[in-house]
Amino acid sequence: MTLAPWERELLALARGDGTALPAGRAGASAVEAGDFARCDAITREHSRTFYVATRLLPGAKRRAIRALYAFCRVADDIVDEPGDDREGRLRAWGAAGTGEAGADGDPVLRAWAATRDAYAIPTHLPAQLVDALAGDLRHRGFDDFPALARYCYGVAATVGLMSMRIIGSRGDPALYAIRLGVAMQLTNVLRDVAEDWENGRVYLPRDEMGRFGVTDEHLAKGVVDERWRAFMKFQVARARALYAGARPGVGLLDGDGRLAVTAALELYSRILDDIERREYDVFRGRASVPGWRRAALLPLAVWRAFRAPAAAVEGM
Repeated sequence: MTLAPWERELLALARGDGTALPAGRAGASAVEAGDFARCDAITREHSRTFYVATRLLPGAKRRAIRALYAFCRVADDIVDEPGDDREGRLRAWGAAGTGEAGADGDPVLRAWAATRDAYAIPTHLPAQLVDALAGDLRHRGFDDFPALARYCYGVAATVGLMSMRIIGSRGDPALYAIRLGVAMQLTNVLRDVAEDWENGRVYLPRDEMGRFGVTDEHLAKGVVDERWRAFMKFQVARARALYAGARPGVGLLDGDGRLAVTAALELYSRILDDIERREYDVFRGRASVPGWRRAALLPLAVWRAFRAPAAAVEGM
């Protein structure tokens, strides 16, 4: 399959310069009792879906993935905090997260430093995450989908790429991790249109809004008409195609991580089902996956995780 230009661009970003921290890097912060517990608590508080999915990982990998989530969550929270020096605080957090500055004073940073070193996670990935979040402080929207995809890569696919280092894999799952990260963030964008508008942000591609006749009035007044439904139907179909394009990458993962990733994919993609059930009205209530539905999806996740064949490398 030929890759889209935006996919090739993001693959190049994922590869960076190939620099990775060696496992057991000297000078890494010592992990204290409770550091990983703090990361668990942050994960449980902020993402029930992710917390449930990561319960399916073995202990060491589960702790590491939740340390990664907590590091990213704190960075994201800095963006949303009040104050004039958010970028300075974000950059300081990023410097600690890449090992350029010490992590001794914060339990999340201590847990993340130990994780980063133990799994040889390339430092360009957390740096790209912080760069994307810093860019969001000066949010100007996106002219087209490739620009939105670059943002989704920075704030979400980088997390998936780091997760793949923790889970372990055969071959190169980068393309599939990128697709999954873009799909999940695009799902967030579609679910959170009203909340983002209230916060002065519009993440929807401008050229596609124009093509479907969607205007800022739709967002400001919560207008759900045929133009809005057609636009959202197009976006949901794109997100579903990205989830489908990510699914073959499960076969490249180490066996003990396949179920967690499959569960995250299946659970998160079902937010799209709720958006459709609401007839694309994302202005009056937040689309979600209820607890009974999450439980019902686990057998499907198990089946898909353990029947997954190894994926071929596409367009390379």
